[in-house]
Amino acid sequence: MAGSGQERARHWQYAELPDVDLFRARFVEKVFVRHTHENFVIAAIADGVEVFHHGGADQYAGPGTLALVNPDTTHTGRAGVPEGWRYGAVYPSPGLMAEIAAETTTIRGTPGFTRPVLDDPYSVSLVHEVLRAAEEGNGLAADTLLRVAVTRLLRLNGGPLPQRAVLTAGSRVAARARAVLEERMAEPPTLERLATGLGTSPFALLRAFRDTYGMPPHTWLTDARVRRARRLLDTGSAPAEAAVAVGFTDQPHLNRHFTRIVGVPPGAYQRERKNVQDAQRGPSLLSGVWQNRQLTQRHTGKKTAENPTPSSSGTPWESGSPSDCPVSPSG
Repeated sequence: MAGSGQERARHWQYAELPDVDLFRARFVEKVFVRHTHENFVIAAIADGVEVFHHGGADQYAGPGTLALVNPDTTHTGRAGVPEGWRYGAVYPSPGLMAEIAAETTTIRGTPGFTRPVLDDPYSVSLVHEVLRAAEEGNGLAADTLLRVAVTRLLRLNGGPLPQRAVLTAGSRVAARARAVLEERMAEPPTLERLATGLGTSPFALLRAFRDTYGMPPHTWLTDARVRRARRLLDTGSAPAEAAVAVGFTDQPHLNRHFTRIVGVPPGAYQRERKNVQDAQRGPSLLSGVWQNRQLTQRHTGKKTAENPTPSSSGTPWESGSPSDCPVSPSG
């Protein structure tokens, strides 16, 4: 788990949940800059308060609540109290969410969350149990609990995502600007050159881009670079190579922006991806071992040395898992 002092975080994948990213963190001074996710965000707050700007206003998520963000939705994140906040999160892909919604809900069309904060301690406990099962190598439990959690959240707080509004002249220009920036990510034009090439003025382009994507072009470009860097890291590129490939000056430049958006440095992020690839080549903890441990706890009421927190706990961070140990955040 990457971190130092009071702050620590782990961003990982589990081979048996291929369409889901997993996250645990405790932050005090951490500030997430404006960014988006390609996947859904389901963040279960265990302690403290998170404040995140979403939909034009600050949203507050405290213990027993969930912060819920739809894909490609601009948001931020920071502590809402001096002691910070502690949470676990799952990031299911749009395809997986659509599959679950079609099978278990009456939502038609692309599913999404209707409110950014939901007070539901039971769903919070389900999210933490998904993370626990993934950490302990129980694919059956992790997959089952994830589907139960998503179904519950969509039934409580779900609906079809709004259809995109008809493109205006400004949004069409913004979309063209975005395409240029995607194509020229490593060597983007200045705002003036970008606007001139699109037949508009710099300030008109700036307004149109912010109205369409929720952030100015340079902020969007940083977010897009980090997304592309993640893909390169997932395929084995070294952080220094990924930094140059997406247009950052060097690896420290990538480290700074990557950590401000993803929550962990690129080196820690990539090590977790390598662990998933290694797990795919050979089994980790057998699910039978996990099940026997749970049965022992259930019938004896004793906490084992490997898992001193009972499995019914909704906030399993005090489990003493090796992943809870802080490591150097070097990327």
